[in-house]
Amino acid sequence: MMLSLQAKGCHNINLVSPTHVVPYILDALELAVSMGLYLPLVYNSGGYDSVETLELLDGIVDIYMPDMKYANDKTAEQLSGIKDYPRVNKAAIKKMHRQVGDLQIDEQGIAQHGLLVRHLVLPNRLAGTKEIVSFLAQEVSTNTYLNIMAQYHPCYKAFDIPQLNRPVSRQEFEEAIDLAHRQGLDRLDRYKFSLPLRLIPR
Repeated sequence: MMLSLQAKGCHNINLVSPTHVVPYILDALELAVSMGLYLPLVYNSGGYDSVETLELLDGIVDIYMPDMKYANDKTAEQLSGIKDYPRVNKAAIKKMHRQVGDLQIDEQGIAQHGLLVRHLVLPNRLAGTKEIVSFLAQEVSTNTYLNIMAQYHPCYKAFDIPQLNRPVSRQEFEEAIDLAHRQGLDRLDRYKFSLPLRLIPR
C-alpha cells in the first residue's frame, strides 16, 4: 500500500493513530524500503504515546503530527477517560521534538521533516490552551509549528455536558491565537473561523 501511494505521487505516508500497530509498521517498512520506498513518514497520533514506543521510531519517522488535547488531568479524565493524558502527552511531545526538531517545509510549502502540533480549542477554555502554548514555548521550542483548530462542535453526549454543549466562539478562538503569540509562537497554522451550522440537541 505504501509503495502504491508513492507511485500515485503522494507527498508522504501518513500513519494515522498507529501506536498499537508500531511493530507491524516496522516490519512493513523493512520490506517497502527494500523495494524503493523513499517518501517521508508521518506519525499522526492523538499524542498519548509512550516514550518507549517512540524510541523504536527514532530515525524512522520524519514528521510527527501529534495532538495536544488537554492540559488538565481532571478534564482529560472527564472527557476522554484518561487520568494521565497531560503527563504522557508532554513527555511524548518532548521526545518527538528531540528526534526530529522543528518542522522543515520545502519551497512548495510541503512538510519534509520535524514536529507539527495540533491543538483543538474547546469552549470555556477546557483544552487548557494557555498552559499548552506555555509548555511548547518554554519546554519545546518557540519555533514549534502549531495548528490551532476551531472546528469543535457538540454532538451526541456532549449536549449533556454544560461546558461542552456549544461550539467555540470567535472570541475564544482569537484568544487562543493571541495566547500563542504572547508566548512567541508565531508559526501558526489555523483554520479560518466561520460561524457553525445551527445545532439541534438530540
